[in-house]
Amino acid sequence: MSGLGEAIEALAKGRIIIITGDRFRRGDMDFAVSAQHADADAINFLATHGRGLVCLAMQQDRAQRLGITLMNPGTDRQSGRPLGRSIEAAEGVTTGISAADRAQTVKVAVAPDATDAHIVSPGHVFPLITAPGGVAERPAAAEAAVELCQRAGAGDAAVICAIMRDDGEMARPADIADLVAKFDLAVANIDDLLNAQAPGSDR
Repeated sequence: MSGLGEAIEALAKGRIIIITGDRFRRGDMDFAVSAQHADADAINFLATHGRGLVCLAMQQDRAQRLGITLMNPGTDRQSGRPLGRSIEAAEGVTTGISAADRAQTVKVAVAPDATDAHIVSPGHVFPLITAPGGVAERPAAAEAAVELCQRAGAGDAAVICAIMRDDGEMARPADIADLVAKFDLAVANIDDLLNAQAPGSDR
């Protein structure tokens, strides 16, 4: 499978990639695309071929500007998923669930001047608020997607979606070969991203 370089290049071109190696979800894999390139076609691809929850991974400073807090900020009954309250664009959407509407919500949320005045809740886009230390602190798909987008010069937010098999079970590496070949997808492993950050790494 392809590596970090190909994944970063793909993100820079606005393409969708696959992220593997999430240490918090027992090997679940995610599609990822930079938020600035997450148009209706990209959202539809994620929903059609990923089938999981379409989430907007963002850093804490953006979440604060948008007034988004964690759904469960405490330690009791904590799943470990950094989900914020769901959002919708305050303007420019209808029911909010269509691919075009969700793309509009993402576009509004990642605009440079976006504030809490530009979104409403609840909605059909689910924010993931990444750890301050990025993938080094939390080696998960949300943090990896944001960091890869930054390395690609494609913003500091990403849209991700977990990949399910046709039978409804979560996909594993052996299940994605056809997807990778059919859509010419780059694959990035979180361990490779961590290794690239290690002292002495030349990547």
